[in-house]
Amino acid sequence: MLRIITQQADVRSELQRICDRTQDEQVLHKEATVREVLQAVKRQGDKAVLHYTAEFDHQILKAEELKVTGSELDAAYQQVSKDLLQAIRLACQKIEAFHRQRVPKSWVQFGDDEVVLGKRYTPVDRAGLYIPGGRACYPSTVLMNAIPAKVAGVPRVVMVTPVRGGKMVNPAVLVAAQEAGVQEIYRVGGAQAIAALAYGTETIPKVNVITGPGNIYVTLAKKLVYGTVGIDSLAGPSEVLVIADETANPVYVAADLLAQAEHDPMAAAILLTTDAGLAKKVQMAVERQLVDHPRRIDTEKAIAHYGLIVVVESLAAAAELSNEFAPEHLELEVADPWALINQIRHAGAIFLGSSTPEAVGDYLAGPNHTLPTSGAARYASALGVETFLKHSSIIQYSQTALEKVASAIDILATTEGLPSHADSVKLRVED
Repeated sequence: MLRIITQQADVRSELQRICDRTQDEQVLHKEATVREVLQAVKRQGDKAVLHYTAEFDHQILKAEELKVTGSELDAAYQQVSKDLLQAIRLACQKIEAFHRQRVPKSWVQFGDDEVVLGKRYTPVDRAGLYIPGGRACYPSTVLMNAIPAKVAGVPRVVMVTPVRGGKMVNPAVLVAAQEAGVQEIYRVGGAQAIAALAYGTETIPKVNVITGPGNIYVTLAKKLVYGTVGIDSLAGPSEVLVIADETANPVYVAADLLAQAEHDPMAAAILLTTDAGLAKKVQMAVERQLVDHPRRIDTEKAIAHYGLIVVVESLAAAAELSNEFAPEHLELEVADPWALINQIRHAGAIFLGSSTPEAVGDYLAGPNHTLPTSGAARYASALGVETFLKHSSIIQYSQTALEKVASAIDILATTEGLPSHADSVKLRVED
């Protein structure tokens, strides 16, 4: 059952426990395994990828079977309903429209003495998308990762995803990938897929940036290859925090908590409310909605270990606790969410009002659903177009401008013990 505690209890330590839930005692052991996989793939390429796919995923593949064929891609359209195809296309339109508003623009500024300064944005050459496939299929995750890469202008977008039987990739995932502009798809998952993208193999190309969530092995692999390639973030289990007052509908709140808990046994679902009556009603509504739930076992595990209702003294107190937790998803189910949002400093995505369940953000509102977890919202942001772009500074000085700053550069370079730095300027101004 979803626990109810009051603010007088040790709420902060309980929220910290939930935030730290990914700090597994076995992480060091798992990291050693991941390092072994990375090194093997780096040395042996496809051979190692196929070996670990057989060992970990129990899929026996040949090198020529790694890449999804054109006929499989065509066939996928025949295996999805027209309604699903229409929903995917609607999501594509809305996600692309949002991300097109976020494209940084290159700029130059012409200052005094013919000094030109600026910034130039260019996309990476190749992006690799990791799409999980263990517990369910995630066409929405394909769209959220591929569309920003497309909008950024990445010339080559490739995708890796595990298979679970019959060597087949879920047709909805294949259709979403094609609609979002993915050019190549490879049937491989786990740390070996991340290694293949980071180092390249005979079949799978080396990329510049890897994005997309995965299990602990995928997350550790992304952490370890960072520096060889760029990554979006180190994603942990999903989480939602709801702030609700007496105006909230307990049935809606319960559904939103369960919508997060059903993801994974380690997902977190937290309610902070000023109304003790609402707390009890939500607790009961959760129990009712769990009856005959298709994912009841995993959902109940999440609720039991990482679910929590806290009765707080005020919305201000709720906002402060939320800021300390820095949730991936934050719902403000209160009478005036726009007044409360001014008190929110840290959250991956904020959903305002009773008609805005987190699910709209998961699928087609437009903003990205790949968000910082486990408190990372204190310093990190959602995946976006910027993830696939890099910027170069532009600097041009005229002779007049250089002469005006030569003395200051000479002093700074001499102070740092770098005489050639100073000479590189002196030689230009003393001629």
